[in-house]
Amino acid sequence: MALAASALRRYLLLLAQEHLEFRLPEITSLLSLCGGQFSGEQEIRVNSPFWILNIPSEEMARGLMKRTVCAKSIFELWGHGRSAGELYASLKNYPTDKMLPYLQSDSTYKIHIHTFNKTLTQAQKIKKIDALEFLPFKGKVNLKKPEHVFWILEDYGMNPNDVPEEPIHLYFGRWIADGQRELIESYSVKKRHFIGNTSMDACLSFIMANHARVKPNDVVYDPFVGTGGLLISSAHFGAYVCGTDIDYNTVHGLGKASRKNQKWRGPDENIRANLRQYGLEKYYLDALVADSSRPIWRKGMLFDAIITDPPYGIREAPRRMGSQKETVKSVERSAENHFFVSSSYHLSDIFFDLLKFAAEHLVMGGRLVYWLPIYRPEYTEEIIPRHPCLKLISNCEQMLSSHTSRRLITMEKVKEFKDQDENSYLLDGQYMPYRGHNSFREKYFSGVTKRIAKEEKDNQK
Repeated sequence: MALAASALRRYLLLLAQEHLEFRLPEITSLLSLCGGQFSGEQEIRVNSPFWILNIPSEEMARGLMKRTVCAKSIFELWGHGRSAGELYASLKNYPTDKMLPYLQSDSTYKIHIHTFNKTLTQAQKIKKIDALEFLPFKGKVNLKKPEHVFWILEDYGMNPNDVPEEPIHLYFGRWIADGQRELIESYSVKKRHFIGNTSMDACLSFIMANHARVKPNDVVYDPFVGTGGLLISSAHFGAYVCGTDIDYNTVHGLGKASRKNQKWRGPDENIRANLRQYGLEKYYLDALVADSSRPIWRKGMLFDAIITDPPYGIREAPRRMGSQKETVKSVERSAENHFFVSSSYHLSDIFFDLLKFAAEHLVMGGRLVYWLPIYRPEYTEEIIPRHPCLKLISNCEQMLSSHTSRRLITMEKVKEFKDQDENSYLLDGQYMPYRGHNSFREKYFSGVTKRIAKEEKDNQK
């Protein structure tokens, strides 16, 4: 929604210094989920931990912090500057009527100091707090349980080897709320009941759910569900979750365990048990043994979001159902005597089947969020798979090695799916560049081999 500048309030966002590329898409997605929009006029230095945002209300700011794992805290910004003098001048110009409700004589407060890239002594902190005596504080100081908490935040730049004597940016504001950083630890894969070789890091799982704008009562689907790690973050936000996987043993929690010092999976190691561990079982619809390249769902719009991490051949081989006539085939047998014939599943086909499925089965405005492996020396934006029904929202890189990475792709359904859209990507002349994804595994291990050879050569010197 469009809002006049006068209706917007200024807030300071304090961000975590990890997954830097993922932060802006997460905040933008969550603001839109809360009913706001991201202004191109925001004062943002992308790699900085301090962002100034224009947000319509404190309620929306709190809504943002109830979801984000990229941000630590948000503050109502009362003043900022590039020097102490500029900060004090800014504070003196802040409207008194906006300050007074939090400075009453019957209230309690404390002032906290946060510095980025520098550590201050207690004496230095007290000196900076005393310098704010011009503010009309009338309440009593309470360091344990104050009603209002105010923060002085100082930015000493990004270079730990060249820390300036004085901060390059200073901020003062009223603390509003903290983000959801504690989810990273409480949902840690290390503590999870059922894990696999490729179980997704908890922080990234929540980032994916936020990029997808998952909300209560949504239906979220993972076509490469594995041990269900991506279902957990969506269920935490109140969505009903389901998935499919071609691996019978994984879906049913059978076979060899992935955990160190454990040979076989236990009787209750399965996807349902993972959701039960976090009190989320009521959101679990089911997981099916199925081939994502073959249609099993009725036609129509079924899912509010599709969130997935397709196999790209490093720790788990991509595969699909085959036939006896196919030249590349292998017969596999599960612990439960389930036989099937599988054939290799090219990465380019995985991604186009995924986009086609999303275009057909997402609701309008629904989002597809998935990981795309990249061989960095050959990367250009042209190799990102496209579909006429899906709009690219964000494209964020996570480094795997010096020569490989994976990119978190977020797309939104903006056009109703028609039968003519099913194979449209084959007609636009852009399909051939995507074929490069098929050799990602070879390029990945080629780089590993070269690195090992170099290390051995260096050790011999």
